[in-house]
Formats: sequence, C-alpha cells, structure tokens
Amino acid sequence: MELKGRRIVLGVTGGIAAYKAAELVRLLGKHGADVQVAMTEGAAHFVTATTFQALSGKAVYTDQWDARMPNAMAHIDLSRQADLILVAPASADFMARITHGMADDLLATMVLARDCPLLLAPAMNRQMWENPATRRNVAQLQADGVQILGPACGEQACGEVGAGRMLEPEEILEEVVAFFTPKVLAGQRVLMTAGPTFEAIDPVRGITNLSSGRMGYAVARAARHAGAKVTLVSGPVALAVPAGVERIKVKSALDMHAAVMAHVDASDIFIGVAAVADYRVANAAEHKLKKDTGGIPPIELIENPDILAEVAALPDGPFCVGFAAESRNLEAYAQAKRRKKNIPLIAGNLIQEGFGGEDNRLVLFDDTGLHPLAPAAKSVLARQLIEHIATLTGKN
Repeated sequence: MELKGRRIVLGVTGGIAAYKAAELVRLLGKHGADVQVAMTEGAAHFVTATTFQALSGKAVYTDQWDARMPNAMAHIDLSRQADLILVAPASADFMARITHGMADDLLATMVLARDCPLLLAPAMNRQMWENPATRRNVAQLQADGVQILGPACGEQACGEVGAGRMLEPEEILEEVVAFFTPKVLAGQRVLMTAGPTFEAIDPVRGITNLSSGRMGYAVARAARHAGAKVTLVSGPVALAVPAGVERIKVKSALDMHAAVMAHVDASDIFIGVAAVADYRVANAAEHKLKKDTGGIPPIELIENPDILAEVAALPDGPFCVGFAAESRNLEAYAQAKRRKKNIPLIAGNLIQEGFGGEDNRLVLFDDTGLHPLAPAAKSVLARQLIEHIATLTGKN
C-alpha cells in the first residue's frame, strides 16, 4: 500500500464538491493512510460528519472548542499528529482566509498552527477561480510553499463550463502518492516506450503481441512520482495515461522509432519497455485481403529498426534501460541482450510469470551482476526499478 503509515488530516470546506471528499477518504484509507477528517461549518451543509466517520473509522472534528480534547487545543493536537494536511475541496473563501492568516474556525486555525505540509484542491465557480482576488491568493499561497492541486476544467454544478472543478478523488490520490514519493529523479527527463506494436498485413489485420502495457505504464507513473518529467511513447493499449505524464500514441514499430528519435535528444534517461515487433510486413496490402481471390497470400517480412540499440549507440545519449521478456534461460538471454546493445541495465522477466497481467517478477541485470526482485504488483516493481536507476545514475 503506497500510503501505509501516512497520517493525513483531510479538511473539507463548504461546496458541492464536498461529496467527492467521501470517496477520497475511502481511497486514501484503501492505500494505507490513516485519515482524520476535519470539517468546516459550511461543509456540514453538504455532507454529514457521520459519513466521514463511517469511512475513516474516526470521529470527525468540526469545532475548535471540541470537548474531546482535554486541553481544548484540537488545532494543535491534530496538526502535530499529521504528516500532511489536505483540504479538498478548498473553497474560495477558505483560501482567502488562510492566505491572510485568519484563524476563525478549527480548520483555518489548524492550517495556521501546522508544522506539516499543506495541499489544497480548489473547487469553485469558474468566475470565482478567475477573479483577480483569487489569483492573487493562489500566487501568495504557492509562494508560501502550499501546493495547489488543480483545479480541472469542465461542467460545473452551476451549469457553467470552465476551470474551477475539483480534481476527481482518484486524481487527488495520485498527487498525494506523488507528494510522499522521494524525488530520486528530480529534474530528470525520462523518455519511455510501452505496450505492443501493430504491424499491418492489410487495413484490418496485423501482427502484434500480448503486451498489455501495464509494466511500462507503471514505470512511467513511478518515474513521474520520483520527480521526473516523463514522455511515454505508447503502442495501442487500453490503459489511462498516468497523471502528469505526456503520452505520444503510436501504432507500428516505425511510428515508435520516429517518435523516440524525435524526442531522444531532450532526454536524460531512456527506458525501453515496449514489446516492439522485430519484423514488419514488407508487402502490406492497401485493401482488405479476400479469401476468394485464390490461394493463401504470401507475407514477406523485413526487420524493424532496433530502437533501444540505436538510442544506446548515440554519442552523448541518455542512460539506457532495456527490458527482456523471455520464456526460458532468462539470465543468459538477458545478459546477452544487455552486452549486445551495450546498455548499463536491463530488466528481465519470464513471460509465464507476468506478461500482460497485474503482477510480475523482475530480475535486474547490470555491471555488478543480477538483482532479483520479489514477485509483486507491477506498481511496486516499477518503484524498485526507478530507485535502482537513480542509484546507477548517481541521483540517489
């Protein structure tokens, strides 16, 4: 669980987006966080404290004079126990008050008295968000070290469309996980490939493979959480792009090669996770092949460019990491591939142990030998891989 042991105070202010905070409590808890909810009086007009108590398993605090605190210092005791205060939704009024150091309710007083980081997920009407007063308040909060999450653009409860929507709970969760992740790749530019490629036989048929893209997308997410700027060149997959990652969609190996070579000069690290087809069809048909035209059509194959080898051979190129998915003799084949392509690190796995699935088992091969990683979810293995890359590049 990515937030195991983290103590988070979730502040909920008044606004229709308060209903989303209930799902956020559930998600934070599911990922291991210990969540304590503190509500403003306005928030109670939209969601009851009972809802949050049921989801968090903790009594909710709303009053700075709460009698449950023997010293009448809920604003001190709650904030001192927290690793993070997250306010979602953060209303325009709340942001204005804390910008100027006001302490007129429990949540605002807690924010003023805190000695832990503060994250705000704004939620308000688009005109309120665009108002010069709000823009000044946001700029001042950011200057004071407060991290602002969002807001998003879209349809609002008032019926208008524009910026001001609170991020969805899943998006806020991603930002919280990223916040707690050590920034071992801070400032690094990571270029990646993921997923399969599709080599056309005709307009509707082609040669591809069973890669789901899950490992590559997990690595992209982990790199972004570690502070890197990530560009992901992806073959056709049914996966959502990780938050904060730039995705470039491609189809064939030639498409992937072109996209990689267009971006590689601006990259510090290249990670080739994609299951790129070794061959493509030389005589792909312009129109759909028909069975009644007589005989089985011949398919002529030609070799695709070796993207990883080409990147590795660049003068002053990026630090290169490869992947080797094998059905047998993993160590021998992975090491041979690493030496042939002259790359410092390759991650190998047996296809029967995780190809296309949610979990995997990786072995990392570098100049010092092999480093087996215990079987785990791909998200866990991706974090371990990024940490190993950071160590090899001197960033950790």
